[in-house]
Amino acid sequence: MLKKKFAQFEFVILMASLMSIVALAIDALLPALDIIGNTIGTTNLADNQLLITMIFLGLGIGPLVFGPISDSWGRKPIVYIGIVLFIIASFICIFSTSLEMMILGRILQGIGLSAPRTISIAMIRDIYSGDYMARIMSFITVVFILVPIIAPALGKSILDHYNWQAIFYIQLIFGVLISIWFWKRQAETLEVSKRIKFTPSIFVDGIKELAKHKDTIGFTIISGFITGSFMVYLSTSQQIFEQQYHLKEEFPYIFGLLAISIGTAIFLNGTLVLKYGMEKLVTTSLFAFFGISLLYIVMFYNSPNPSVVVLLLFFGLQFFAIGFLFGNLRALAMQPVGHIAGIAAAITGFISTIMAVPISTYIGRFVLDTTLPLFIGFLVCAILSIIILVYLKVSVKKQAISR
Repeated sequence: MLKKKFAQFEFVILMASLMSIVALAIDALLPALDIIGNTIGTTNLADNQLLITMIFLGLGIGPLVFGPISDSWGRKPIVYIGIVLFIIASFICIFSTSLEMMILGRILQGIGLSAPRTISIAMIRDIYSGDYMARIMSFITVVFILVPIIAPALGKSILDHYNWQAIFYIQLIFGVLISIWFWKRQAETLEVSKRIKFTPSIFVDGIKELAKHKDTIGFTIISGFITGSFMVYLSTSQQIFEQQYHLKEEFPYIFGLLAISIGTAIFLNGTLVLKYGMEKLVTTSLFAFFGISLLYIVMFYNSPNPSVVVLLLFFGLQFFAIGFLFGNLRALAMQPVGHIAGIAAAITGFISTIMAVPISTYIGRFVLDTTLPLFIGFLVCAILSIIILVYLKVSVKKQAISR
């Protein structure tokens, strides 16, 4: 029993570490956005946001290739392919001399990192299902969330002693070490008997299979709205706290503090999901997300930014609600499609990310002198998510009655 618990503990830590390479590649760069922008010659502050949003574009595209192949070849080889691409892309970023070159590197980084990110989810689904899968996802995300807490401070420390290129070198070293651990300790989770022969039609077949499951599509779209909302914050946080509030030195610690809010919710979710179930937690959290956004807009419409303490309170409450959404929405989307976990993780990840990137890019362009556009974006995404959730619940009731 003790050996089994240790094996599960190591699996949780390892899967979280694979996912955390993504967080490190995003969050450690935040304190350096303006410095990188000056180096590569950007003239518009909003263009610096592209260094964050474009890696998400790659994270959405990559799974379309890696997911189907993992259902055929197994999970582990795909992780190695992704890490090699990430290494190549990182060197493109390091030697970038223009915004276009940096964007190319960031997109390729995202494509490469989408492999460990997608395969981690598929491996979890290979082993677990239902609310227990959501519980494991919660524990993994708790470990994963430690990286956003420390990454900006790490990035700033590197900047203070070296240069922005060193941030990419640290990412490379971390990625290689995790890959070696994965190679040595993690067994393949997809049995040969369950593998699907790779054919050119596997993607089309996967979409047809997903289309049969309204819940999968619905929860994936909701995930897109929530991810888009959070991505706006990620891409504008440096601009908000350094430009609007003049808290350049404090920014890494503020970012880490808010990450704790998400981490606390995710930690609690690991226990509450077994008591109340995923759907009830998602419903409650979505309405909380809506209510907090609306309250901020009512209080500060046509007004200057509130004090930083008030802003942090609202952000903290928003991210606490989001913490209950991330893992549960993904688990609910994946629940009916465990028989095609690889391609399902790929397509659902692509849909949610390809939604999130334009949402984030559009809203982020309005976050110039005030945070109000951010909360208006939160509100719109919350309303659309609630409409979809209500539709799914009504559909389930109609199906139950017809039986």
